[in-house]
Amino acid sequence: MLWLIRHAEVERRYQGIFGGQIDMDLSPRGHEQAAALAAYLHHHRFEALYASPMKRVQQTLAPARLNGIPTPTILPGLKEVDFGEWTGLSWDQVQEKFGVGATSWLTQLEAGTIAGAESAAALQARLEPCLRQILAGHPGQRVAVVCHGGVIRMLLAMLLGWPLSRLAAFEVEYASITQVVWRGQEARLHLLNFAPWRDCGNG
Repeated sequence: MLWLIRHAEVERRYQGIFGGQIDMDLSPRGHEQAAALAAYLHHHRFEALYASPMKRVQQTLAPARLNGIPTPTILPGLKEVDFGEWTGLSWDQVQEKFGVGATSWLTQLEAGTIAGAESAAALQARLEPCLRQILAGHPGQRVAVVCHGGVIRMLLAMLLGWPLSRLAAFEVEYASITQVVWRGQEARLHLLNFAPWRDCGNG
């Protein structure tokens, strides 16, 4: 089983923008979310853990590492999407500057129409070696992958065979867990967007 875990809330100045590959820190609330996540993960066993190298992911992992999770294998390919000219802009600024509804960002990535950004095809090509390494190395095992919202959506699209734009139908919350059962060549979504800090009464 794959546990796809998003990093916790980022510092306030980067909330509500296309942060992408800006290497930002967690907010105070983000550190609280990370602590709640660590407490929840402490009751579960993992054979392996993979993580993005970005600061917000490493800070999310810090309290969990004190609770005895496996030492993470850092995969640079798990970095967040590069949003090109949208990087650092709010949704309203994207609408004003480019005349595009920012809520359609997955569709825009799929079409490759965000100037200077990774297309969905480029993101998939970046993530494919990571996913192959993880699945091939741990058949039948429980593996955690701690990364980013855009990366989690693309991994789900790849595993489930869905268009990336279809993943706009649900949220991937800060410090949330999404589980996918992988058997042979078949994937099944087991749990979606479960946030311990919110859903276990810790927030």
